[in-house]
Amino acid sequence: MSRSRYATKTNTANLASSLTDRGLVNKIICLHRMKIAVEGCCHGELDKIYETIEYLEQKEGVKVDLLLCCGDFQAVRNEGDLKCMAVPAKYRTMQTFYKYYSGEKAAPVLTIFIGGNHEASNHLQELPYGGWVAPNIYYLGYAGVIRYKGIRIGGLSGIFKSRDYRKGHHEFPPYNPETLRSAYHIRNIEVFKLKQIQMPIDIFMSHDWPRGIYYYGSTKELLRKKKFLRQEVESNSLGSPAAEELLAHLQPSYWFSAHLHVKFAAIMQHPPKGKSAPRVTKFLSLDKCLPHREFLQIVDIPERPGSSEGLEYDPEWLAILKATNTLQRTTPHPWNPPENNGLHERWDFSASEAAMMQVVEDLSGDLGIPDNFSLTVPSYNPNKPHPQATPSYNTNPQTTELCAKLGLTDIYAQVGRGEDEVARVQGSTGGEDDDDEDEDSLGSTDEPSEYPTDTSGLSGSFNPDEITIEDEWEEEELKAEVKGDELFDAKAGEIHTPSRMVLPEPKCGVSPPPLPDLMNLPPPSHSTPAHAQFGADRAAQGSGDDEDVTAARILKRTSIESGDAGSRGPTPRIKRRNQVIYTAAEDDECEG
Repeated sequence: MSRSRYATKTNTANLASSLTDRGLVNKIICLHRMKIAVEGCCHGELDKIYETIEYLEQKEGVKVDLLLCCGDFQAVRNEGDLKCMAVPAKYRTMQTFYKYYSGEKAAPVLTIFIGGNHEASNHLQELPYGGWVAPNIYYLGYAGVIRYKGIRIGGLSGIFKSRDYRKGHHEFPPYNPETLRSAYHIRNIEVFKLKQIQMPIDIFMSHDWPRGIYYYGSTKELLRKKKFLRQEVESNSLGSPAAEELLAHLQPSYWFSAHLHVKFAAIMQHPPKGKSAPRVTKFLSLDKCLPHREFLQIVDIPERPGSSEGLEYDPEWLAILKATNTLQRTTPHPWNPPENNGLHERWDFSASEAAMMQVVEDLSGDLGIPDNFSLTVPSYNPNKPHPQATPSYNTNPQTTELCAKLGLTDIYAQVGRGEDEVARVQGSTGGEDDDDEDEDSLGSTDEPSEYPTDTSGLSGSFNPDEITIEDEWEEEELKAEVKGDELFDAKAGEIHTPSRMVLPEPKCGVSPPPLPDLMNLPPPSHSTPAHAQFGADRAAQGSGDDEDVTAARILKRTSIESGDAGSRGPTPRIKRRNQVIYTAAEDDECEG
């Protein structure tokens, strides 16, 4: 730390101390607040996101310290990676991440992200415990916790699917239509690891929502924006039961999500644990990166004095990784975590102080995450395209180094070593055109869920994982589109970025009130900033997993109604714009 910086901190601390008795210390504390930009679904639009942040910084006179992206990041390095992403072939576009991977551009703000359900899975699988995907852009891994300026940030990548939840991470490229999707499905081992955490978490990220969180904000406003979610909300089948369980256990100060392409804020007061005061979680979900959409919000979070300036490993989390290393599996066979039921020698894998000290010793006393990014495959070159490139399988030196220091298993490398055995299970295709199929056609069946109330397969409307390009009427989308490829041209007053999250009053973390009352909640009090207009956006890729297409999809609105033309039920059927990209052409007629 430079002398001037140290002096500034010392003088501020002395001034705060002298003013404490006069009740003015809060004005000093607010000087130590970080500006964290939170973004919903990225869909590879890094240029647009960074441009928007730069505009906000100039307009509001602030400096963003950190960017958090809540999934669908699409860290696509080259054409081979495109074939490992679960979107139809005609929507596999390079976008802009490769520029940051190759070094053509540099990320202007430290970026941390989790995976969603539209990812270059072969790339992210190289980093099961997290790592740099490009300079200044950090992936949290399947699950992870790190520290930045003293703030503990955790995350869980992927989305919940009960049929894959109990399996190991067995997928590797080239994927077939089933493993192309199961690669991003959450596994119970990751949730089990996160449930060993005992120390408080400041921020947690998940791609899909914790189930039930919609009861703690304006449910009425949510259903006004997304009418097709009504049946799942009413049956409490929307969202992830695994994330719901983690929310109850971790009780972070903030929880950020995406996936449903809607801005939604809530605040949940948890039941007190023992004699501790009840904790409160502020929840925020944001939209995808498109013009006039609420995809970005800046949040003020207090910085902890004396903390490091860079990213740091979290000793508790690394100790948990070491303790649970032998529990990891790389086969598709179902597995249940150990429980205190008399059948397991050990079921508590929480980190002791000694285990955390051992982690510090393993890292030679340096918890700083090294800047050890390196290219593992060639980057896309627009002047020399290779459309026939095949998906790559590579281990990553970052993972190799971390595993060597801590005695962890590189599970992606382990899958590769057992390639022949696993290949017999999953088959092998290039995944070129198979992603237009519905996963139900693959004959996959659900394993019994460990969640007694898991209704993920029983939803009366189409699964939230099915949300594709647009949920709104086509004319609403057309109003939002911006033509041309020029940089956004926002005028004064078009963007309002709140200095903090403004949320509804907390509701107790006990059972929600009866649904009729929920449907009549007051309008949301959270702010809804407009966003800068920027260049033409491609038809955005969907946030949803094109799976489990059942007869329940009859709730989609369609421009061709069966029966009387004037007959409409209380919940209109939905035909989403560009829905054809997630259904094979021959399936359109039967799916409506």
